[in-house]
This record gives sequence, structure tokens and C-alpha cells, in this order.
Amino acid sequence: MSEGHQRHLGLYGATALGVGAIVGGGILALAGVAFAAAGPAAIAAFALNGGIAFLTVASFARLARRFPESGGTYTYAKRVLSIEVAFVVGWVVWFASIVAGVLYALGFAAFSVEGLLRLLPSLAASWTWVGDGRGELILALAAIAAYSWILVERTAGGGNAATVGKVVVFVVLLAGGAWAWLAGAPAEALRRLSPFTPAGSLGVLQAMGYTFIALQGFDLIAAVGGEVRDPRRTLPRAMYLSLGIALVIYIPLLIVIATVGAPPGGILAAAEANPEGLVAEAAERYMGVAGYWLVIGAGLLSMLSALHANLFGASRVAFAMARDRTLPRRVGEMRGRTGTPAIAVVATGAMMGVIALAVGNVAAAGAASSLIFLVSFAMVHCTAVLARRRAGDLRLPLVPVLGAVLCLGLAVFQAVAVPEAGRVAVLWLGIGVALYLTALAPGARQADASAEARDPDLARSRGRSPLVLAPIGNPASAAGLTDVAATVRTPNVGRVLLLSVLRREALPDDDAIRDAKDILAESVGRSLETAARPETLFTIATDVWGEIARVANSHRCETVLVGLPLITKPGVEARLEGLISNIDADVVIVRAPPGWRISEATRILVPVRGRRGHSHLRARLLASLSRSRAPTLTFVRTLPTGVTPETRRRVRRAVNQLARDEATGPYHVELELVDDPVACIAHRAEAHDLVVMGMENRGRERPSIGPLALAIARRTEVPLILLGRRADAGSFAARGIAQAVSTIQRPIR
Repeated sequence: MSEGHQRHLGLYGATALGVGAIVGGGILALAGVAFAAAGPAAIAAFALNGGIAFLTVASFARLARRFPESGGTYTYAKRVLSIEVAFVVGWVVWFASIVAGVLYALGFAAFSVEGLLRLLPSLAASWTWVGDGRGELILALAAIAAYSWILVERTAGGGNAATVGKVVVFVVLLAGGAWAWLAGAPAEALRRLSPFTPAGSLGVLQAMGYTFIALQGFDLIAAVGGEVRDPRRTLPRAMYLSLGIALVIYIPLLIVIATVGAPPGGILAAAEANPEGLVAEAAERYMGVAGYWLVIGAGLLSMLSALHANLFGASRVAFAMARDRTLPRRVGEMRGRTGTPAIAVVATGAMMGVIALAVGNVAAAGAASSLIFLVSFAMVHCTAVLARRRAGDLRLPLVPVLGAVLCLGLAVFQAVAVPEAGRVAVLWLGIGVALYLTALAPGARQADASAEARDPDLARSRGRSPLVLAPIGNPASAAGLTDVAATVRTPNVGRVLLLSVLRREALPDDDAIRDAKDILAESVGRSLETAARPETLFTIATDVWGEIARVANSHRCETVLVGLPLITKPGVEARLEGLISNIDADVVIVRAPPGWRISEATRILVPVRGRRGHSHLRARLLASLSRSRAPTLTFVRTLPTGVTPETRRRVRRAVNQLARDEATGPYHVELELVDDPVACIAHRAEAHDLVVMGMENRGRERPSIGPLALAIARRTEVPLILLGRRADAGSFAARGIAQAVSTIQRPIR
């Protein structure tokens, strides 16, 4: 998808998207509920919600300027926290937008049926299905299908006309209210606002909790940030403008409804009698039948434009998640002819259709949507605070802190007031976590590892400064090992620690000290060529391997890089396994000739087996190699000659999938039917510059060199890199979240 296709929304288009999502649907559906809970004080409830929303826009604007990408809240969580936290955020935000879309589709159907039955009263008698709920369901599904088709066929459009139309209708309703106010008795109208708070402050809080979703929609502008021109300037302006336009319409309209649109008994009694039809009844009181039909028209246009905006924004969240492999890869594919994320649109529309069919009345799901939006907005405020700290500003900013407290407070109130909302939210979250852990986690981890290796800013914004420990014991291998360490480290923020351990029994020995100095001098020189800025450490110990483990653990190293030119020497494997069992870090073993540079490797052989235990670490290494020049990768899998054709097809599909997950440049996949896999791989290695393979796992996911790697090492002289990943898949999510939490207080140095 070209940049021209990506950046097609200007200030008008982005603002129209937000106005389309905010204005109309929420107030038409929820004004009656708010007045029933708080009386005339519903006006204050909307105004207070507007204040909270403006605080939230301030945090969105700061993050949008720094991360002008599609995905909105999901993208901000991914950039500042971790891929696991980002999945949880994206999963619930996607669901909330889907449910909001269902609400607006059903709202469009309800207004359509209401208008039809009033216009043609005999219709209900002739076609009973129109008024018994089936007609509303058919119209809702038709609206979802129509807008899904529009968004598949076009990158934009289909919603702006409805947005402009409904704004015009609301302006007419406000003008009619102003005329009725001036032509009538203003003092009498004002008396209808008394008592202003019949239910006290609790009623105001209830109205705020019920109606906050009426101001949701500005966040959808951030969700399509990757499609906005000049995003750092346009996104904040569009969000502020859309929310401001909504409040300029909402507050005066609520005043009109509560005064000239209220019956003599006051707005509270009218709202309690018919909350759903309150706005239409109020308009009919001060504008006659024309007012009623204006509200019906505004309702139709509002629901359609809000459906369009939520379908558009939710599909972009799904698209961003799929590109990161936190949703299936196919959801992130583009339609070549139109440049639209067609599968993401269809998947989102299909989810809306399923929920509409399964639930029909989505009141509880709608309350859950409001709850989820409040929680997600609180996370946006927290993310904004963390982003500032990661940038070195350690002051506690007032706006996001106040916004987070208010959003969480309303969310807690909503969960208590509407328990069904909490249950729906927990159920959806449970489904998402189960899906992630059972199906999505491996691909997401690999994609995230590749992204962090390629993107210098990703680890920085997450507050990570991972350390690669490189024990150097042989002057001949020092330069090559340091070169690999500089490649493996996370760009810009990753650190390299060069360790030289002097044996206690060799001291005082001028030759040993001189060798150590020469080793570190050679290593530092090579690191400076790659801008790695290594740290150096001399230690004295009796047990060299034990000292390496001590340093790795005390410095909380992410990766330990070991150079073993004589990897096949007796006793080496046992010592290495002893080291691995005593450290909590990934292990990379390098066997290379003196003077070798990893940047010279342009043809890399990657033997793989059936398991993905080392895919995360391998993806990180391969992505690091592609930063300067993408090498050609050959993924090879060996199978016995007697396997069935079905097994061959299944294994080839699996290897193709693995290669797509791990490769960031050109690659080939080869399937070899041989009875001697060592000979096959050794023969293929002769035509390559480097062999990269995973170690075997033995008990508690501890890597071990293994007989296959040792045999290949004995029969080849090609540089060899062995990868051992310590963490198991089941504990990865918890480890990732804990890692995110542990960096909250740590700014980038």
C-alpha cells in the first residue's frame, strides 16, 4: 500500500469521521436515560463528561503527535508497554467499537421502523414481522453489510454525507428551539429546570456513567492515524474540533429539551415515562409534527454515520493488530485494487453481524462498551504519563493523572451500577486471553522481536535497555564475537558488556593481564566501528564459568553471548549446560574463524525442526542482520525418506509459516527427504556464509547444544551460531507484563 493510499484524510475528513461517530446517536438514544436519572441536571452530567473527554483528548493528542500510526490506543500500548499488554488493550477496544457499531445499526433500524409505522400504520397489520423485531434485525444487518461493502471498495467516503446532513438537522432543531424560547415565555421555560438536581449528586453520577459513550468517537480519529495527512498537526486538531462541535450541539439541545421541549410536569416525569422517545416528543412539542420527523431524520443519519465511523475505526484497529500478529495474519492483508484492508473490514463487519444476531437487544453489551472505553481511556492517560517519563520528563503531569482518576472512577461506578457490563467485559477478555495464549502468542512474539530489532525507537519508548553479555577469553575470537554482540543488541538503547575473567591462580601473571587487555582493546575497537559503545568489566575468579553466570544474573542480562571456537572439544558441552542452568537469559553460541565479520554473511542457512522454541530469538537475530542489508535466507527441514505425502505437505506448510514469521527479507524454503540429516545440512552449509540453528531443549525448557548441532559443527567449517531461548511459551505473557511494569519508573538514559 503506497504512501498516497495511506495518507488520504485531511483535516476535514478526519474531523468529519469524529463528528460522525460522536454527534447524534448517543444523545438521541441516551438523553432520556440521563434525564430520568438526574432530571435537568443531565445537562451538567453531559458538561462534566465533556470536561473528562477534553482531558482524554489532550492525552490522545500528545501520543498521536509522537506515534502518528493507525491503531490508536492499541498502538500506543504497543509502543510504550509491551505486545502482551497491547493485545489486551486492542482486543477490548476492538470489541467496544464493534458493540458500539451494533448499537448504532440497531438504532438505525429502530428509527426506521418507528418512522414507517407512524407513516403507514396499516403496515404492522399487513406485515407483522416489521414490528415484532425481525424487521429491525434485517435492517440492522443490511446497514452493516452496506457500509462494509463501501469500506472494502473505497479507502474513504460513504459517511461524510450523512454527517453533514445530520449536523444540518441538529442546527434546524436548535434554531426551532431558540425561536420557541423567544416567542414563548422564557421565565416559564426556566422554571421547568427547577428542581435542577432532584436526585442529588448520585443522580448526576448515574447520568454521567450511562452517557459517557455519547462522547466516544474522537478516539477513532487516532485509530486511523496512519491514513491522515500531516498527522502530527492534523490529528490533535481534528480530535479537539470533533469533540468541540459535539458539545456545541449537545449542551444547547439538552437545554432546549429540558425547557421548551418539556411538558408542564417537567422533564423528569416525561423521561421516566418514555426515555427512548423523549427527544422526538420534545421536538414535537415545540416544532409540531415537523419536529418529530426532524428527529427521526437526525436519528437515521446519526446512526448511519456513527456506524460508518465505528466500522472504519474498528477495522483499522484489527488491521494494526494483524500486522503485529496479535490477530491472524490474513486480517492484515490489503486489497491490491483499492488499497483497503478488506479482510479487516469484513471480519469487523461479520463480528457486528454475529453480535446483532446473537443478542438482538444489546443493552448490557452497550453498557460494557461504555465501561471498556472508560478503562481504555484511563490506560491512554497512563500511557501518556509513561511516554513523558521515557522521554526524560520526570514531572508528574496534572492533565493525564486527573483524566486517569476520573475515567477509572466512572468505570468503577459503571461496573457497580450495571453488573452485566462487567460480566460481558470479563467474558470477552477471557476469550481473548485464551485465544492469544493458545494460537496467537508465538507469531506475536516473533513479530514483536523483529520489530524491536529493526525499530530503534521501539525499545526506547518502552523504557527497555537490554544488556548483552559477551565473555571474551580468546584474543583470536574477540573481534568476531564483539561484532555479533553489536548485531544482537537492540539498536540505540541496547548495551554490550564485555567481560574478561582472570583466573585467580594465574595471578600475578603479566602475560595473563596483558592478554586480557589485548582482548578488551580489540573488542572495544570493533564495537566502536559499529557504534555499540561497549562497557568493559574485569573480574578475578577461580571458576570462570561460575563467574560468567554470576555477572549475567547480577546485571540482569537479556542475552549471554559465548564464543566457542572449539565447540566440539570434550567437556565443553557439559560446562555450557552448567552455565545455562544457572542463568536466566537467552544464550547465543558463536563458532567462527578469526577475523570473521557477521556483516559479511549474505547467504544464511537456517535448519529448523518441528518446534518453535527458539523462534523469538531467531527472529530477533535475523531482523538485526537485515538492518543494514537483508541477507538471503534458506530455511531447510529434513524428513526421513519414508514419510507420507500428507506429512510432507503438512510439514511444508508449517515451515512456510515459520519462515514468513521470522524472515524480514528474501527467503527460500527447502524440504529434504534424507536418512542422514547431518550430511544433508553439512553439504548445504558449504554454499552458505553462516548457519543459524536452535539448540535442543531438555527439561524445564533449558537449551542444550545437542547431538545434531555438535555433529554439524564437526563436519563443517562455516561460521555457526546456536540459539538457546530460556523462557517457555506458557510463562511468556506474564514475563512480558512484569517486564513492562518493572520499567515504569525508569526513564531512558
